[in-house]
Amino acid sequence: MATLRQIRSSNAKIGSTLPAQLVAVFAGATSGIGESSLKQFAKNTVRPRVYFIGRSVESGQRVTAELQKINSEGEYNFISADVSLLCSVDDVCREIRQKETAINLLFLTTGTMVGGKDTEEGLYYPLAVAYFARLRFIVNLLPLLQNATALRRVVSVLAGTKEGLVDTNDLQGRHLNMLSPRGRGHFSSMMTLGLEAIARKAPTVTFLHSFPGFVKTNFGNDVPGVGMAVMRGIFDAVFPLVGPFIATPFDEAGERQLYLATSARFGQDGVPMSEGVKAAKKADGGSGGFTYSVSNDGETAPLRTVNLLAKLRQDGTAGKIWENVEAEFVRITGAVSI
Repeated sequence: MATLRQIRSSNAKIGSTLPAQLVAVFAGATSGIGESSLKQFAKNTVRPRVYFIGRSVESGQRVTAELQKINSEGEYNFISADVSLLCSVDDVCREIRQKETAINLLFLTTGTMVGGKDTEEGLYYPLAVAYFARLRFIVNLLPLLQNATALRRVVSVLAGTKEGLVDTNDLQGRHLNMLSPRGRGHFSSMMTLGLEAIARKAPTVTFLHSFPGFVKTNFGNDVPGVGMAVMRGIFDAVFPLVGPFIATPFDEAGERQLYLATSARFGQDGVPMSEGVKAAKKADGGSGGFTYSVSNDGETAPLRTVNLLAKLRQDGTAGKIWENVEAEFVRITGAVSI
């Protein structure tokens, strides 16, 4: 396990060991862990060029101004979009592909706790935002990631190492509580196995599914209702007492995610590992592609989780998951990618 000191040391070497003008795309970076990670990326890179996507124009303008203060030599392009709609994701990707020929990092944190409804495209809303949109960004921008001559990374921040059984009769999880152990395990396996399916087609790109641990963000603020408002009020009152003991500080959360996105511990490129740090184990056991399931301490999935994922591949669940993803892509957009 890399210590926080080793993580910070690795991040500090990004500017001297990786090329200047790295190109990165951050989806869901106007708040929370995405925002923190984006700011750490800007802080530690040389003349970066960034595209970051969110719904709120006001938040996008705020983050842009703050990024300019962190690193005035960087270029920061905010794109306002509703990523619950795959057609909107396609529009964003077309805009980026018109401007860039290569991307070094695709960082994904889009998510919501709003449930109980479908999008106008017929996907269950929380899965559309946190799963289908992320995979659509990846398949659409994969050629640009493959074109990069240095760092080639995809990071999806969700629930890495928390994989569990998958209900193949309810892949979108309409009848699952996404915060329950069963729901979390279902969605986590869906993400890891989805990344693996793409990784097999792109052996030069590294894919990470990470779990950030508990970080106090505004995640869940979009959920309407008196009950949720009361819960948020209680949480805000209690957090100052218990938060320092259980939560990862906001800036540290971004530092840890940047390490995953840039360290040679994960994959075939990146900042060289410091003494005492060992290469991470792949989630697929080395059978194809570079896919990692990583916890908030930087450690990869334990053996029991690796074995569970192997079973999901062997019994055909992994294949069903990806078949469903591509079928929905074709149903909604007419093609598996733009």
